[in-house]
Amino acid sequence: MVPRRRFHAPEPEPLDLERALAGRLRVETRRDGAWNVQPQSASSAVKVYVCPGCGGDIEVGTAHVVTWRADGIMGADDDLAGRRHWHAHCWRIRT
Repeated sequence: MVPRRRFHAPEPEPLDLERALAGRLRVETRRDGAWNVQPQSASSAVKVYVCPGCGGDIEVGTAHVVTWRADGIMGADDDLAGRRHWHAHCWRIRT
């Protein structure tokens, strides 16, 4: 009798979180300039934020968007430090 060979699937490649998130990041142009917009899933929303559009709370577990300047004059680090969490609807209707 010939011994059976066991098939072992290759170990999956670890998830590169930055690369995965970068695919969702987009730049939107508004009257006041260019903005980075990144959706935040409900499962990733682990804190309460105040939406600058309506002033209401974005509760834990609520999908929303995070935005920050894409063209600020003080540099990328300053832009990222100024990021804000918005209800998706409030961001869409923002003028």
